[in-house]
Amino acid sequence: MTPAPHPSESPKPRRGGLAAGLAAATCIVLAITAWGYYSYFPSLIGQEQPISFSHRFHVTEKGLSCIFCHPGALDTPRAGVPPLETCMLCHKHILVTYPEIEKLRGYYDRREPVPWVRVNAVPEFVYFNHEVHLRKGFDCGKCHGDVAHMDRVTPSPEITMGFCVQCHRDEDFSHDCLVCHR
Repeated sequence: MTPAPHPSESPKPRRGGLAAGLAAATCIVLAITAWGYYSYFPSLIGQEQPISFSHRFHVTEKGLSCIFCHPGALDTPRAGVPPLETCMLCHKHILVTYPEIEKLRGYYDRREPVPWVRVNAVPEFVYFNHEVHLRKGFDCGKCHGDVAHMDRVTPSPEITMGFCVQCHRDEDFSHDCLVCHR
């Protein structure tokens, strides 16, 4: 029979195992929460596009302006998407073996437009002209949000009639119905 240990010699509780278990449980809970959140609110990460394109990288890191890729905003009602020739100005020489650029080049070589998924739109009965707003000095972010810090562009929650009417009031522009509804 083994003698019982003296009370001062009792084994110390192992805390390392408990801490590791808590850390693992916390990581699992956070992963499930993030998965659930982005599954329930997929618009917060933006629309998936046929070619992965980061506005954040091109605007913030490379300093491109909205107008470089969307010149139609300066002289037409719609900003539109850039022609592939605009992309290829740089990507004929930069990151040519990157898989997303290879996809881009495939569309370019086939003379086929990229089937981009439209992110922002106003109803057909609304007349909106980017040119007028830009000439008045409005920044694109006023309506589209902070696109410069988005990898995938998310739909702007601000593009509503109430938002537009309030902006017209704040800026002392006409808020007559026929300005936007034609």
